[in-house]
Formats: sequence, structure tokens, C-alpha cells
Amino acid sequence: MRKKYFIAIFLVVFTMMLSSFAFYTYQIIYTPNVLVEEQDRYFDIPRGTTFKQLQDKLAKERIVNDLVSFSFLAKLKDLDTNVKNGMYLIKSNMTNIELINLLRSGSQTPVSLTFSNARLLEQLPKILTKSLEIDSAELAPILLNDSTAAYYGFTKETFISMFIPNTYEVYWTLTPKTLLDRMKREYDNFWTEERKQKAEELGMTQMEVSTLASIVQGETNKMDEAPAIAGVYINRLNRRIPLQADPTLVYAIGDFSIRRILNKDKEFESPYNTYKYYGLPPGPINMPSIPALDAVLNYDEHKYLYFCANADFSGYHVFAKTLSQHNINARRFQRALNLQRIYR
Repeated sequence: MRKKYFIAIFLVVFTMMLSSFAFYTYQIIYTPNVLVEEQDRYFDIPRGTTFKQLQDKLAKERIVNDLVSFSFLAKLKDLDTNVKNGMYLIKSNMTNIELINLLRSGSQTPVSLTFSNARLLEQLPKILTKSLEIDSAELAPILLNDSTAAYYGFTKETFISMFIPNTYEVYWTLTPKTLLDRMKREYDNFWTEERKQKAEELGMTQMEVSTLASIVQGETNKMDEAPAIAGVYINRLNRRIPLQADPTLVYAIGDFSIRRILNKDKEFESPYNTYKYYGLPPGPINMPSIPALDAVLNYDEHKYLYFCANADFSGYHVFAKTLSQHNINARRFQRALNLQRIYR
């Protein structure tokens, strides 16, 4: 009887322990343990992250509620030897197994790479890497190397035109090479057969269109008048009249705080000085936007040869067909600058 009694006790205890283990196992695997009652969140795992560092990061950022259960199951699933860097969208109330499977798979969530403008190629490394894992210091020596520009079919003066301002979906783990390859593909995608045809009708290469678009963009941020400004410059080019574009002088001088061009500035020695040298400068003076590029390709056909900033400081311009009318407009604007005490 005593033997049967002990067997019964053992069976009861064993059943209870088995039930408890099964319940705990169920909880480890199927109970929500990630961002419990919180919102979805992006979570990055940098290159070279160890499993211990991953654990610390999950705890510090309050991603995982019960780190012990997560770590136990993660080791069973070999996550401790298979940590993959990347940017992941962690959803609220995920279970341990769901999070572990996500991290093991390396299924990253793309991030948005957005950039709108830059005056100099040297500014691009910081702009391009602000939402990526790579550091600007890692990208800069590659981006600013003349051989890199040549590899993609550009010169150091025209290379900035390869970067078409827009928003792109990319992976956070992009390398400098894959980033630049992507930008070249986007550049090629922008230059559709229709746009190439329009450039050909203008008698311009794609890079020359970018250069003129950068000047138009330097003149105005009112894109509704950009085609009219592009039309003025195209008229001047067709008549072999120097562009005399103030933004090219500002670029040449290198002082982007200048608001007023002086006569002495027009003597500044530089191939970008379109007062001294006929035609387009060697390359873009900024990173032209898609609206500016399209403004050149779809320029307004008119007979204007001059334009001047409107004296009301609205950002718009007044146009003239003759030099005498332009001089009247220019004097009006200069008086407005004097009234505002803008001398430089």
C-alpha cells in the first residue's frame, strides 16, 4: 500500500510539474512579451553587435518585457550565434518567437532617405547618411574621390547632378558602394526617353541641363516662374549672350551669405563667372531639384532676355525684352535694397 501511495504522490507531483513546465513553455513562446501595450517602434542593430549587446539594448530601450524568457528561447533558436544587423520594425505585443524569428531572418524594414538640396558636393556625405547606418566619415572619402565620379560617368564638377533630390526607400544597412549604385539607378530612371529627347532638342547633354537647372534654382524658389527664367537663359545661349547669372558669381566667390552682387564681383576670376565667360559653367552650382530640371526641359518660349528680382521682395521676378527696360527694373530693385540697408 505504501508503495502505491508513493507512486500516486509521485504521479501527482510529476503531473503538476509537467503542467507548470508546459504552461511556462507556452508563456515563453506564445504570450506577448514585446512592447506590451506600447506602440510599434523601429529598432536598429548596428554592425558587429554581440548577443549580449543585443540583450542589453532590448532591455535599455524597453523593447522586451521579460528578458530572461526571451534570452532562453533565443539561445534555443540559435539567435545568440546569428545576430544580424539592420533596422527592424518591432510591433507591439509580439511574442518571443515572433521577435526571434524576425531578427534571425534579417527581414529589415526599409527607411526613408530624403534629401532636397545641397550647394556643394562636400555637403552630401552628411546629408545622405543622416538616416543610414554608415557614417558620413565613411562615405566622404569615396564620394569625394575623383575616380568615383569618373566610375559613374561624371567629372568632379558634374558629379553632384547624379543625386536627384527625392525620397527613396532604402535599407539602413546600405554600404557606400550600394548607396551610390542606387543613386545612379535613380538618376538613370529619371532620365526617361522623353526627357532625353527634350534635352536633345535643346542641344544640351543631361549634365548641361542639370547645370542650367541649378542656375535657375539659384535664381528662384518659386517654381511656377522657373520655366520663364529658364526661357531667358536659353534665349541668351541661343543668341550667344553671356548668362550673367548672379548665383554663379556667389558660387564662385564661395560666400553664400551674399544678397547683393557688386560690380567688383563681376571681375572675380573663375570659370563659374558667367559675366566674364560665355556659356554654361563647368558644372552645377547646387543640386537641382526635379521641378528645376523639368523647368529647363519645359522652358517657356518668349522673347525676354533679362529679368530682375521684384522690388516688393516677394521672391518673384520682373522680365524685360530690352536692356533699357531691364535697367529701369534693376534700379528700382537697388533702391529697395538700399531702403532695407542691404548692401552685401
